[in-house]
Amino acid sequence: MAKALEKQAVLLLIVQALFGIASALSGTFLPVYLWKASGSYSLIGWFTFAHYLVGGLTFWFAGKWVKEFNKMHSLRLGIALSGLFYCMVLLLGEGAIRWSVPLGILNGLASGFFWLAFNVVYFEVTEPDTRDRYNGWAGLLGAGAGILAPWISGLLITSMQGERGYRFIFGLSLAIYSVSVILSFWLKKRHGEGRYHWMMGFRKLMEPGNPWRKLFPAIAAQGIREGVFMFLVGLLVYVATRDESRLGTYSLIVSLVSLVSFWLVGKLMAKMKRRWAMLAGVIMIAAVILPLFWQVSYLTLLLFGIGTSLFIPLYIIPMTTRVFDVIGQSQESARNREEFIVLREAALTTGRIIGLIAYLIVLPRTDSPLAITWLMLGVGVVPIAGWWFMRSFLRDEAPHGEAVVGADAAAHVSVAKVSTEAGSHYGKSSIHYFGADRRDAGRSTQQNGGAGRRGRVR
Repeated sequence: MAKALEKQAVLLLIVQALFGIASALSGTFLPVYLWKASGSYSLIGWFTFAHYLVGGLTFWFAGKWVKEFNKMHSLRLGIALSGLFYCMVLLLGEGAIRWSVPLGILNGLASGFFWLAFNVVYFEVTEPDTRDRYNGWAGLLGAGAGILAPWISGLLITSMQGERGYRFIFGLSLAIYSVSVILSFWLKKRHGEGRYHWMMGFRKLMEPGNPWRKLFPAIAAQGIREGVFMFLVGLLVYVATRDESRLGTYSLIVSLVSLVSFWLVGKLMAKMKRRWAMLAGVIMIAAVILPLFWQVSYLTLLLFGIGTSLFIPLYIIPMTTRVFDVIGQSQESARNREEFIVLREAALTTGRIIGLIAYLIVLPRTDSPLAITWLMLGVGVVPIAGWWFMRSFLRDEAPHGEAVVGADAAAHVSVAKVSTEAGSHYGKSSIHYFGADRRDAGRSTQQNGGAGRRGRVR
């Protein structure tokens, strides 16, 4: 019988759930809000670029703080900055478009400080015999937030007629972040151990034969796709419908499909040939883009979203599991988990920025449905290259002992950011999709929805 969660674990679970709810309420609609005020794909691209770049750098710099000093300061700062972000959006109103890059920087700081500290604190307040229970509750609460919150937000924005609705949900997110900060003061101080190695990740990439020389480009390939899909698809849904409630319904549908598919693939993955399952996954998440060449409409976007939600677990689960198997393959690497988490984040950030550069080259010049679809296909096929780099790691069975250590490492870091593919939750909630990295599992849902400029999309 599983042990009950200790009080500190329960409190962290509540803080995590509140953070996820606040993020899910507003994150899907933030790109739409900026787009309605500006009509510019470029503005949203630069906002997102600043968010990704600063978030990745914050992981690197905050690594020393989290490993050597009090982790809780970083956690609280991340929540507080998330609240400050929405406070600034409320104060600026539609004038936020003139401050899009500074706002993206602020959001990146909030994301980096919170998630790096949270990953480590989670590992410390749970034990091997309580992590499954914690992950179960985190999955349930995170799934509920990711499925229901955007749908509720869409209904509220529509019923309150635009600006009033946006200000209400942004204010509600701010209030929830405030409660989360207050509750975090009941979490005990957690001082760091060991010394942070600033350049460890880069040294690993320079070592001949080091597995990270293949893992880094594989993870970057994942980032290239999600860097565009996390915010573009949801915006396309809005542009096609001009109705926030339909975007919320879209998010509800693809999130439900994603939840079921991650559960099912997670149960069956042990019986699958991982190498070929992942190849099938990367091919199919590219293939589901093809209907958009016929027409970019609500129906074709919904088909794309459902198709992605069905097949992306075949890609995300083996990809993430194997990365964390490598992080946890020895006691020495597990002791340096902060550095390896930062290295993984650096790979994702590199990929996201490459994807966004492609976006910023194409979309400001033409926002035709055909150009948008070619861009999506161009970045959508990149995970196939990621599979090529990963294929040597996709053994059908892990060596004796590796599965246990690797799973433990995965449980540690899998408490990460999640957003539904119906739109980017720029603070990101957490879900553990049955063994997959929560952040990546959620991104899979997120990469069926996102942001863009008043386009000629039907």
